[in-house]
Amino acid sequence: MWTVVYIAPNKAVAERLKILLATEGFLVDLRMLRFPHVNNASPVEVLVPESEVDEAMEIIKYSMIII
Repeated sequence: MWTVVYIAPNKAVAERLKILLATEGFLVDLRMLRFPHVNNASPVEVLVPESEVDEAMEIIKYSMIII
């Protein structure tokens, strides 16, 4: 089961997090919360498998200083 670990403010931030998590070996999926045709400015959910949530959250917390 996929679980939301972060809601990014836009697609650009979500894509950076996806790359970061994937580089660390996580499976990552993105889900737009609104219509994607609005300049990619819609919030985007970043999801990982439920079994990887704790580890992904640690990486996200650390990376927020960088992003």
